[in-house]
Amino acid sequence: MPTEIFSPIQGSLVAIVTPMHADGTLDLDSLKKLIDWHVASGTAGIVIVGTTGESPTVDVDEHALLIKTTVEYAAGRIKVIAGTGANSTKEAISLSAYARQVGADASLSVVPYYNKPTQEGLYQHFKAIAEAVELPMILYNVPGRTVADLATATTLRLAELPGIVGIKDATGDIARGSELIRRLKYVAGGSKRFLVYSGNDDSALALMAMGSDGVISVTANVAPKAMSDLCRFALAGDFAGARTVNDTLLPLHMDLFVEANPIPAKWVLSRLGRCGPTTRLPMTPMSAQFEPTLEAAMRHAALL
Repeated sequence: MPTEIFSPIQGSLVAIVTPMHADGTLDLDSLKKLIDWHVASGTAGIVIVGTTGESPTVDVDEHALLIKTTVEYAAGRIKVIAGTGANSTKEAISLSAYARQVGADASLSVVPYYNKPTQEGLYQHFKAIAEAVELPMILYNVPGRTVADLATATTLRLAELPGIVGIKDATGDIARGSELIRRLKYVAGGSKRFLVYSGNDDSALALMAMGSDGVISVTANVAPKAMSDLCRFALAGDFAGARTVNDTLLPLHMDLFVEANPIPAKWVLSRLGRCGPTTRLPMTPMSAQFEPTLEAAMRHAALL
């Protein structure tokens, strides 16, 4: 897809949770209420069915239903990025085609996990998706979960392709992210806008200071307005204001990962009355020992 028809999305994009009833079935009513909350809070975009959305444990029909429901209910009020990644190229193409069909604004495609492709395999995987489906694609590099790591050189090759418009960098490596941003200035002779999002809340401010476009955030699930404000300040160059907000959120940035994401985020949302804490196996309820830690982080962020 030509990049000129893709409107760049900057700011706080929430990697939204998938609310579930106590029996593990999808809670679409709570999802819709979360979408309303994000619209009212200034969130720039919703990433549906990403890792935080428990993509590994929803089936294909549920995956499609979550994308369709989010697009239809958002109704243009907020951008919707559909998680469509897979370690099978064929499956990723199918999910991306469905997301395009129902009207998603872009896709988020994770580096293939477990099968450990080579750098050439990664390039050919994403190239095949981009060529098969006319939907702007944001790459997602999270080597801590996938084991495979999308090298900067491979990212720069992919950035040359018209349908690939950005990357979620969840390496947590500021130097590496900064080097990618610097080298992207020369992609397509400097004529192409390629978006870079932090995939880590705790390093989002630092990466925005180096020129990134925002964050695909877990913290935004529980503090959407504060994350929106943080990004708004940082993208406007008001780093004093951004630091002030970030200081209130820093315990959340860290403590939302006391157990595997999204277990703590769902616990906090339940504490806030926004949705239930239910996750699906192999995710289990949050250990009681971490409740005081999360409550302290919530108080620090003025959520309690």
